[in-house]
Amino acid sequence: MKGSGEATLNGTQAEYAAPDDTGAQAKGATRDDTGAQAEYAAPDDTGAQAAVDAADSLPAVLARHLREGADRVFLICPETGRTLTFAQLALAARHQGQWLLAAGHRPGDHIALLLPGGFDTVVLCLSCMLTGYVPVPLSLLAADTALAWIITHCGTKTVITSREYAPRLRGVLDSLPPAGRPLMAIRERDLPTGGANRPEPEDFPSRTGDNPFIPIPSATDEAVIYTPHPADEPAACGQPLSARSPALLIYTSGTTGLPKGVVMTHGNMLAAAERIIRWHRLTPQDRLLCALPLYHINGQVIGTLVPFVSGGSLVAPRRFSVSRWWGMVERYRCTWLNLVPTMIAFLLHDASDGDARYPWVKFARSASAPLPPARHRQFEQRFGIAVIEGMGMTESGSLAFCNPHTGRVYGSVGLPCGIETAIAGPGGERLADNCGGEIILRGPNIMAGYHLDSAQTAAAIDAGGWLHTGDLGYRDERGFYFITGRMKEIIIKGGENIAPREIDEALADFPGLREAAAFAIPDADYGQNIAAALVLQTGMALDEAALRAWCLERLGSFKAPVRFYLVTALPRGGSGKVQRLALCARFAEG
Repeated sequence: MKGSGEATLNGTQAEYAAPDDTGAQAKGATRDDTGAQAEYAAPDDTGAQAAVDAADSLPAVLARHLREGADRVFLICPETGRTLTFAQLALAARHQGQWLLAAGHRPGDHIALLLPGGFDTVVLCLSCMLTGYVPVPLSLLAADTALAWIITHCGTKTVITSREYAPRLRGVLDSLPPAGRPLMAIRERDLPTGGANRPEPEDFPSRTGDNPFIPIPSATDEAVIYTPHPADEPAACGQPLSARSPALLIYTSGTTGLPKGVVMTHGNMLAAAERIIRWHRLTPQDRLLCALPLYHINGQVIGTLVPFVSGGSLVAPRRFSVSRWWGMVERYRCTWLNLVPTMIAFLLHDASDGDARYPWVKFARSASAPLPPARHRQFEQRFGIAVIEGMGMTESGSLAFCNPHTGRVYGSVGLPCGIETAIAGPGGERLADNCGGEIILRGPNIMAGYHLDSAQTAAAIDAGGWLHTGDLGYRDERGFYFITGRMKEIIIKGGENIAPREIDEALADFPGLREAAAFAIPDADYGQNIAAALVLQTGMALDEAALRAWCLERLGSFKAPVRFYLVTALPRGGSGKVQRLALCARFAEG
């Protein structure tokens, strides 16, 4: 499948073709956590996990929940204790859709969001998708210039924000040409929810003439949008949608150029969510704790759609807090956790919980960046919670590989998670086990294409429907995949390719280091050489001589870093991945 590339979203619902689900699930002998051989069979779709209907859109999923369990709690706000049932979500979505319609939008329009995570933002994103609008979550970590570019590129007419981020957004919007400049809508959580003061959709005039929007309550370029407190009765919502209707436009971090807008259809996102549900055997009784931002695909698919589609529930704090994390796990009896390696590192460095155990937690999922094996083991040993490492990317709906619950392999991103995968050589040829090359993917979860960029879409998805990830790795004889680096981040020293992750993992075990990232620096003799940025644990000092000896012993002289740089934090994109190219640029002059 090749994505059609460009969407036409001017008041009509565009459709994108999705690839066929022809992938076969890998099976094979794996090594379990104690080193003994264990047979791993892929989860059986007919087993005792959540029954996932063959729904073709998110409204179809909601309709199923309204039939089978409308009063089940779906969403919990840990800051206030407020909850939202599926019936209340349906009414909130309908109200939100009416507001957007009254504000001059039409189903299919892009609605940009500059918001923190949490309860209200989850409701807003889902409400857009359920009523035929396409949310465009903007990264709070992006530079103002990047935000301005994305807002222009996506063609949104409205950017919804909170009072916290309104001053910044105002500056971004003021930098744009007046013609076609989007409206800024400020979300206000404490508006009255009933009575004469409650704004209703009919209060919002249509966009006409040179003054396209008259805001409420007063300013000429602001409107107030709110999350309603809906009644108990469910309500049908949404425009007719199909698996090929766009559901989400989400931009990559743009570490190697301008951000690219990834178009995910309802079919793409459901395919990813359903496979995760089956893999982890999630049921409506399972409850997720997730504090990942919704401007990252992990937060959208794993953190929101998986509990939504499975009929489970989600505890959605506004931000990740080490001091509050385990209290939320205990208070709300969360049965699984969605983490990234940075969060795991912070939880390990916090000593306040002592030797507490949480036996009702089935597993923690780690993705979005490599998890060092030593840290993986430390977390499991300290908290008694199995960590299931996986791997995906924005273009694959956060789904590609996942370790099995029994027989997981430290350092591996796991087995193919219900899709087709392969290792490709420089000419596109398929490579055998234990041969390094580019990881490629094919399945119904693969994006429809890049918004308004058919050339980049064609470069990413070949004529056979394979997504070229740009990730380097290999598959072992058991079918497990290992990531060795990014094609654009490989260090080429004297003509030899060196994967930065190998160096990261050697550094990770050095006493006193919190994090480390290897990267390339210019070298007159070798072309490139190896450097490493280091983040020390609080109160620790670096013994550089001991570190050099450590690296020589584990890496040898050719792969050992020649320079070390102490930094307060590693640069990261919205997904949590280390931006090695930013380190290359920062330290290029030595």
